[in-house]
This record gives sequence, C-alpha cells and structure tokens, in this order.
Amino acid sequence: MDFSGKIVLVTGASRGIGRVTAQQFAQKGARVAVHYHSNEKAAHDTLNSLEGDSHLIVQADVAKADDVQRMVKQVIDEMGGLNIVVNNAAIYAEHPIAKLNYDEWQAAWAQTLQTNLVGAANVMFCAAQYMMAHGGGHIVNVSSRGAFRGEPTAPAYGASKAGLNAMSQSLAVALAPHNIFVTVVAPGWVETDMAIAELAGSRGDAVRNQSPLGRIAKPEEVAHTILFLASGESAFLTGAVVDVNGASYLRT
Repeated sequence: MDFSGKIVLVTGASRGIGRVTAQQFAQKGARVAVHYHSNEKAAHDTLNSLEGDSHLIVQADVAKADDVQRMVKQVIDEMGGLNIVVNNAAIYAEHPIAKLNYDEWQAAWAQTLQTNLVGAANVMFCAAQYMMAHGGGHIVNVSSRGAFRGEPTAPAYGASKAGLNAMSQSLAVALAPHNIFVTVVAPGWVETDMAIAELAGSRGDAVRNQSPLGRIAKPEEVAHTILFLASGESAFLTGAVVDVNGASYLRT
C-alpha cells in the first residue's frame, strides 16, 4: 500500500487508534492532518512521531458543525487537497439507565450522538463536497463491536456506532458514482490508553478471554485494516463493515 502524494485527515489522532493510523499513513508516504479536540500536547506528540514532513495539526470539536467545516477547509487550503478521511474521533461515557435521572439521560444521548454520529456525518459531507469535485476519494469510518453486541451501560454509544454503520452504507451507495468509496472498521477491545485501567483490573482476564486468541487487538492491527480499506485495492469493498475483534463476536 503506497500512499505517496495522498492527503489524509485522521480525526481523533492525538492518541490510540488515531495516532497509530496517522503514523502508518505517514510511513506509507502520505501527508497527514492530525486532528485533535482538546489535548494539543498529545496532538503535537503524534505530529512529531510522523515520518516525512508537510504534515498538519488541526483543532476542532466535531460535535460543532462550524468547527467541522472550518477544519476540513483548513486541511484543503493548507495542504492542497484531501484524498482520504478517517473518521475516528468519538466519545464513550457510561450512562446506565437504572442510575440516571431523566436530564442526565438526555444529556448523555445528546452529547454522544452529536459527536459520534452527527459529527462524523458532517465530516463526511464537507469532505465529500471536495472529493466529488476532484475525482473521488476514500472515507473510512471507525465503528465498534458494540454496534452489534450491544453496550448495556452505554447504550447511546452502541446506537451511535450502529447509526454510523447504516449511514456509511447509505453514503457508499450515494457516493459511488462520484468515485468515493466508503467503508467501516468495527473493532472490539483495543489496547489503548483508555483500556489500560480496565485490563489491569479484576475484569482484565475476562475481557481478554472474550476472544479465542486470549488477547485484545493492538492499535496497529486496526490501523492496518484502515489503511487497506483506504487503498485503491479495496475499492470494491465499498459499503463493507469489517470486524476486527478476534472472533470475540461473530455475525452473519
């Protein structure tokens, strides 16, 4: 997979899957726009870890439509175009139905859906406007096993990812005539900073043993799948949702 000359926007690239994805794209010759929301230091750490030069840092709250529009325009104006988008930015906050009042419940749903689903939709809209006018591109959305398996203590998260899957498939059909390919990667547990506390605790073994491999995914494994889906070789996979969960949840 050679991405020389390609311009890639990775949202949520300050750490975790986003950071490793940015690193792998840079290793394969791409110029990368590293998006972050609030952790500027972590975003600079990502930027400094990238091979090559002419990369960019962009800040935006993807839950805000104006921020998204400004971010995509900044990438296009300062980098000279946009070929690939990886929608990775998301939030996860537990909101168990038995423990919240009605106001807390509504707030959890509003914040999660606005960030994980509407924010991703707005990124896709803004990017697609450029791609439709400039020969096409690739969009890879990062979903979750929770879209299928369920998230009992974070139902808005599971719903947002299920919505992301459906939206991606709808737009794969809508954008195919414009040579824009839309795919989804759906990881289970991934070995990131956010998972460390859970894995180190009493549930660690149970989480690892959800997979017959006895472990969870490495960020590099998810990132490699993202790069494959963003490559020209995968064009006929448009509309696909690819599971990266170590057979911890199987669906037909």
